[in-house]
Amino acid sequence: MDSEKSEWWSDVLNRLQSKYGSLYRRDNVILSGTHTHSGPAGYFQYTVFVIASEGFSNQTFQHMVTGILKSIDIAHTNMKPGKIFINKGNVDGVQINRSPYSYLQNPQSERARYSSNTDKEMVVLKMVDLNGDDLGLISWFAIHPVSMNNSNHLVNSDNVGYASYLLEQEKNKGYLPGQGPFVAAFASSNLGDVSPNILGPHCINTGESCDNPNSTCPIGGPSMCIAKGPGQDMLDSTQIIGRTMYQRAKELYASASQEVTGPLASAHQWVNMTDVIVWLNSTHAAKTCKPALGYSFAAGTIDGVGSLNFTQGKTEGDPFWDTIRDQILGKPSEEIKECHKPKPILLHTGELSKPHPWHPDIVDVQIITLGSLAITAIPGEFTTMSGRRLREAVQAEFASHGMQNMTVVISGLCNVYTHYITTYEEYQAQRYEAASTIYGPHTLSAYIQLFRNLAKAIATDTVADLNRGPEPPFFKQLILPLIPNIVDRAPIGRTFGDVLQPAKPEYRVGEVAEVIFVGANPKNSVQNQTHQTFLTVEKYEATSTSWQIVCNDASWETRFYWHKGLLGLSNATVEWHIPDTAQPGIYRIKYFGHNRKQDILKPAVILSFEGTSSAFEVVTT
Repeated sequence: MDSEKSEWWSDVLNRLQSKYGSLYRRDNVILSGTHTHSGPAGYFQYTVFVIASEGFSNQTFQHMVTGILKSIDIAHTNMKPGKIFINKGNVDGVQINRSPYSYLQNPQSERARYSSNTDKEMVVLKMVDLNGDDLGLISWFAIHPVSMNNSNHLVNSDNVGYASYLLEQEKNKGYLPGQGPFVAAFASSNLGDVSPNILGPHCINTGESCDNPNSTCPIGGPSMCIAKGPGQDMLDSTQIIGRTMYQRAKELYASASQEVTGPLASAHQWVNMTDVIVWLNSTHAAKTCKPALGYSFAAGTIDGVGSLNFTQGKTEGDPFWDTIRDQILGKPSEEIKECHKPKPILLHTGELSKPHPWHPDIVDVQIITLGSLAITAIPGEFTTMSGRRLREAVQAEFASHGMQNMTVVISGLCNVYTHYITTYEEYQAQRYEAASTIYGPHTLSAYIQLFRNLAKAIATDTVADLNRGPEPPFFKQLILPLIPNIVDRAPIGRTFGDVLQPAKPEYRVGEVAEVIFVGANPKNSVQNQTHQTFLTVEKYEATSTSWQIVCNDASWETRFYWHKGLLGLSNATVEWHIPDTAQPGIYRIKYFGHNRKQDILKPAVILSFEGTSSAFEVVTT
């Protein structure tokens, strides 16, 4: 399941409006998820996602909204005149198509126009001030951030996040991760069927390839068929893929010379995606469907298989699962079953509204143009060929109204999350991406029609005449988290932050320094942000007789684990994987936490604490 975005974008817009008036609006603000499968959950209000994240977490929701607003405030405050340059180039060796049999359903004549079944082009926007000094970059590239697989329990930003981290660390010398003036954004594109696990799918029990239409193994079935990345383990793979993207973005940034000039325009509509009439030609029309997920949705992908041994590529249902669904949720209507064919419906989400709708009906479509660059904000995950068709159609639409040679960029996962969008032909094969194309077989055609309409409005200067469309709902009383917040306790004779397992007196570079502290639930830290990090690694500077922070919890060489015990007891483990670049000297590790305390008949309070390891020496080999 993807951990992505939601109607918090309406919350963000409301707060922007109260602060900045009409400066930032629904038409000129795009909220695009870089996208990771290793993030916190529980902030999306539609029921499918609430169930998947074991409840809605208002804490997480508010934290996300506040964080987004804070980043916009910082950008607003730092705004200055400057120039934008654009550059494009291929990135090789980081992607494979994870549903090649679906891709092959597309017409031969169309496939013949492309040299690969993934889009290898990276588009980079370089931003500098009027002195030519670096400000930042945005890069679009089609790759799934699933180098970290679903056995990972650590929050991290995956391959695109690592690329961003490397570039920002290089440009912001002397700053900790997440700090410093230069921003490197690696944005999503048409990554629906694109995997970074380039060694391809193999049966983990026998080692043989399972690159077949159903991604299944002779022994153990589909749950054994998993794709691996190029590294020794998933963290290594994440860094290999991320580093390649970073290096290419850096080259394209350095050599960018084509300036982006011209007017700025934007167009946005809300659309009821369950009821779009799609004109296939001048005489024939089709229509989109109420949302539903097919059987193969439950199969997952070669990047993360489902737990119930469902198979990809299923075009028929199963009486066993159908009966269970009918008993619990009621039967899907004949209308929805007919509309989605050949998809066998597993969950008829568009007909389920308790306690709230299970999927969005109202979806955002949006285009922003900067001179000859058009950014299309796509509310989901387009497959490779879907993206190509949309780019071509939008470019042709602009051209037909006098805006020639537009560069059209697909920015994926924008404003609201609606799963995947395959082509009509790929939909027939019903692999994971097709089973997750929730508005039926004509979803892509509907989007092409809608985005052409936006492009036409911009090109003919008739954006003011566009219909706003129906506003998305905002739900109150969402399902509360199933995991209760309990009071934290320290062992008898101990206090929060006490060291349970000390650091060794000495480590060599390449070794791991590990300290275990008496811990408390990390969720408490969301409510009370006394500290900006869960941990620091600090080096003693003799000249100033002070401790200097060298790493925080966003540094890729640190790890923070929380181990939950019984009755409110817990431990926090901090690891520092000492890099070869570490300077020899005296170091210490600090842990920052918050504990929930509740006295009888009084409201719970959140108290901050910290723990400090003994000092240790790092020596070179």
